[in-house]
Amino acid sequence: MGIRLFLLGLFLLGCTQRGLAAGTLGTPNIIFVLFDDIAYGQPTSYRTESPFRTPNIDRLAEEGMLFTDAHAAAANCTPTRYGVLTGRYPCRIGQFGVLKTYSPPIIPADRPTVASFLQQRGYHTACIGKWHLGMNWIDGKPGTEKKLPIGAKLTEGPNSRGFDYFYGFTHARNIGSIIEQDAVVANVDAVENQPLMIRQAVKYITERGENEQPFFLYFPMCPPHSPIAPADDMKGKGGISGKESRYGDWVYQGDHMLGQILDALKRTGQTQDTLIIATGDNGAAKRPYPPLRDAKSSIYEGGHREPFVARWPGKIPPGSTNSQTICLNDLFATCAEILEEPLPSNAAEDSVSFLPLLSGRTDSPTREATIHQAPGGLAIRRNEWKLVFHRSGQRELFNLSSDIGETTNQIASHADICKSLEGMMLHYIQTGRSTPGQPQRVEFDLSSLVEKKKGTRRKEQQ
Repeated sequence: MGIRLFLLGLFLLGCTQRGLAAGTLGTPNIIFVLFDDIAYGQPTSYRTESPFRTPNIDRLAEEGMLFTDAHAAAANCTPTRYGVLTGRYPCRIGQFGVLKTYSPPIIPADRPTVASFLQQRGYHTACIGKWHLGMNWIDGKPGTEKKLPIGAKLTEGPNSRGFDYFYGFTHARNIGSIIEQDAVVANVDAVENQPLMIRQAVKYITERGENEQPFFLYFPMCPPHSPIAPADDMKGKGGISGKESRYGDWVYQGDHMLGQILDALKRTGQTQDTLIIATGDNGAAKRPYPPLRDAKSSIYEGGHREPFVARWPGKIPPGSTNSQTICLNDLFATCAEILEEPLPSNAAEDSVSFLPLLSGRTDSPTREATIHQAPGGLAIRRNEWKLVFHRSGQRELFNLSSDIGETTNQIASHADICKSLEGMMLHYIQTGRSTPGQPQRVEFDLSSLVEKKKGTRRKEQQ
């Protein structure tokens, strides 16, 4: 009897210690769904007159929280994905463009990612979908940029960056070459890719439902990025006729995949224990949606302001809206705060937890400021003010509270605000971080993009 009581005591102590280690919020499953090239103005929950059908984004908004001022780390694909996984601005490594099939990895093996952080704290981790962060190939450059041979082996891919499981493809231009773990396992037509990805994601969620271990699923899909390849059973469901009908079906297919993930959680009884976020990596390609200015690849709001919805039953008030500025980089710090675990000093230097916003503990800003980037330059945003540094040397200052369309450059009349934002930007660059903590090594000098060039005064006043 005494031995049994002793063993019971040890068991209860272990449970208590696990509970304390997990934090008061426990260890929820975390799913991060990343649409590719979806615009802020496409979901009907963001723009009621939108012609697109997005019932599952809208459903998630009704059951959780909709953010109106969420931003990708960049206005194009690869840099944003670097920010999502590392919690760091991609401009810090000079990553302004996108990678190709044979591009080497841009996340060093010794840099923590949100996946490796969670993995080391007991999570099973999976990436299913588009990687686009580089990898090395054992045979150098097997096959072609658009088609890799079955059996080709890779190293330094997702498995070495914190993911226990990977099933996906390198990038959209090589959408037909399917990779599982560290090898190419199939070559398919573009139209077959996304059905394979969502089937694998649903399978993964189902299997994890039979295991008590919490999981992190990163699901970077292809829609509505090109190639526009809606499956046969999606055709005509986008609700748009004419030349945009296929694109509308493709947007709908992306939303439908989100719905399949939501349904899988419900079917396996995991809804209550899962934080799910759905957002996008940048604006829509060549498709601006007023009042935001421009689209993908632009430093203006249409390039990087994104739909962002989150649901966590019992933790996030359903049907709520938040207007504070957040960044996709913030996933890392948010996960750390959920687990009540400190961030390493050399990780997530530009990540700020938005957990207080999700829980409703505060409606005040969580970020001091936010850096935006596009191939054409940088910008810094603090409260209503946004200062743009174009590569040409021109600068623009916008008040987004009164001019969301960025139509009026106010730099000539607000020199003090411009100077303050420039100083903050230079401080962020020189210290290697935008959050409190130990200064980090500067890997790529951005000062030339920010410091004022001679001969630009007249341009700024035009």
